[in-house]
Amino acid sequence: MDDIDRKLLNEIQSDFPITQRPYKDLGVWLSCSEDNILTRIKRLKKEGIIRRIGGNFDSQRIGFTTTLCAARIPDDTIEKFVGVVNKYSGVTHNYLRDHHYNIWFTFVAPNMKAIDKYIKEIMKHTGVRKILNLPAVKTFKILVNFDLV
Repeated sequence: MDDIDRKLLNEIQSDFPITQRPYKDLGVWLSCSEDNILTRIKRLKKEGIIRRIGGNFDSQRIGFTTTLCAARIPDDTIEKFVGVVNKYSGVTHNYLRDHHYNIWFTFVAPNMKAIDKYIKEIMKHTGVRKILNLPAVKTFKILVNFDLV
């Protein structure tokens, strides 16, 4: 990553322009062409640095259900497990923890029945026997931005 990539990532974390041509506007701010910004975004997505670009919504206010899941995954199968989990569009976060339940991820879906279905699919595709399903009881929203410059 170069300085422009870092500045681009800083900008799109919380200040993504809501305009007719956001990538052109980002290019103006970064002294690049719209095509250059689009090429960078595509590359950063392909490299896994950007997972998704989209809005964040209060899922409960629009009728969705959220849950935190935890799984105990052997070190040699973590990559496979994470790859399966990350294919689900409802997974918003996925991270490794220093705990016997070492992979934690959040899931958003229309209802708990859908989440249960997806968890069963993940277990089937990965061979994991148990994934803890810890539904949200209270929502805490915090803003996290990573300064990459």
